[in-house]
Amino acid sequence: MSALLEIRDVAKAFGGVRALAGVRFAMGEGELRCIIGPNGCGKTTLFNVVTGAFPPTAGRVYFRGADITGLRPHEISRLGIGRKFQVPGIYPTLTVGENLEIPLSATAGRHGPIGVLRRGGAAADLHGLLDRFGLARDAAVPAGALAHGRKQWLEIAMLLAGNARLLLLDEPTAGMTGPETLATADLILRIRAETGVAVLIIEHDMNFVRSLGCPVVVMMRGAVFREGSYEEVQRDPTVREAYLGGAASC
Repeated sequence: MSALLEIRDVAKAFGGVRALAGVRFAMGEGELRCIIGPNGCGKTTLFNVVTGAFPPTAGRVYFRGADITGLRPHEISRLGIGRKFQVPGIYPTLTVGENLEIPLSATAGRHGPIGVLRRGGAAADLHGLLDRFGLARDAAVPAGALAHGRKQWLEIAMLLAGNARLLLLDEPTAGMTGPETLATADLILRIRAETGVAVLIIEHDMNFVRSLGCPVVVMMRGAVFREGSYEEVQRDPTVREAYLGGAASC
């Protein structure tokens, strides 16, 4: 069985600066995994390559067995890869419900006449998403009025509304309070269990990473340095010196 996402020896250089140096790893359907590593080690660049924002200098990216290297971002998104950036990408003047209706309608439209006929089911989809993400009471509230953590949850809900089967989350807990961070970990674990969606997360908050209890990919100098459980990578002396034992901001 082919992997959901497979990254084969991906490299990326900007002039004389090598941001990625032969990244290789794979993850399957429904998997949850975190990528950690010092600032500047290539984590966000890797997301940019996977989603088509940057073409790789070398290497290939496969999604569900198909080579997606060189496709444009909107083409990759339509295949089922949804990306969340550090700053919530919501429509602040629209209500929470309207923010979700946009990707729901776009998904229905991509299925032609059958999708148009099915739009009557979009209301059920909307209510299901609102309930799943704890946003039902905010359905008529302008999205810009939400607390920071709830804005982050709304954007993840929008990715699911767009039929994403792989979520790429770039520091989803950035700027959150401690309780919001724990609630976000619970939310991610729950939606993965309920929907079977795969989730790949870049994160610096090690308490959040530990609470997810998932495999961890450690990146250093543009490459995968180590893979394992949180406890395994924490025990690695090189990882501890270069990352876990360093400044909290890394």
